[in-house]
Amino acid sequence: MFGLPDRIRACLFDLDGVLTDTASVHRRAWKAMFDEYLRQREGDGFTPFDEHADYEDYVDGKPRDDGVRSFLQSRHIDVDDATVRELGDRKNTAFQHTLEQDGVEVFDGSRRFLEAVTDAGLRRAVVSSSANTKQVLEITGLARYIEVRVDGVTLREEHLNGKPAPDTFLRAAQLLDVDPADAAVFEDAQSGVAAGHAGHFGAVVGVDRVGQADALREHGADIVVTDLGELLPS
Repeated sequence: MFGLPDRIRACLFDLDGVLTDTASVHRRAWKAMFDEYLRQREGDGFTPFDEHADYEDYVDGKPRDDGVRSFLQSRHIDVDDATVRELGDRKNTAFQHTLEQDGVEVFDGSRRFLEAVTDAGLRRAVVSSSANTKQVLEITGLARYIEVRVDGVTLREEHLNGKPAPDTFLRAAQLLDVDPADAAVFEDAQSGVAAGHAGHFGAVVGVDRVGQADALREHGADIVVTDLGELLPS
């Protein structure tokens, strides 16, 4: 069913870049925050944050603080925990402003896929590192399709490790009362695909919207599509 192994009874979706185009909002927010910080630190000759390469390599799919540390380490910049939290808060403020001002787009194929798996009786969860997941689901109307939400708030409250560790996906499967082998993970981030692979899920679907199909396969994707609509019966 839906191009997935027959035993699949649940779908665990990442949010940004899989269901919604919030990834583009996150890219702009990360760039605005990092470029301001680097300019203040290094002057006008700083090397800007690349909202494609740097986003995908260092922050995509990770909890906010981990993303801050990962990118700054790539620039050989050491900062304390307080600075990490401050920069993460700046990024979230920029994200919230853009979200409220511009809204967010739901990928049409993803909405149709969600409707189809709901009608077919498959269980459904969203698993995201974003602390804004609840707000995005409500703004887009996707909340009505989702039974379980494991997000950035859950990570903090339950002390879960973020992606590429499998903890968040395993927690979602537990909340749905589904064995990982009976659940499919849907991810666009290399770290998220790696998390699904590490958790020994029944299928890991990589969603390639930026031309990184080979990298998604290398990190553990069993199937790679450019849009979830490709998995729907023709």
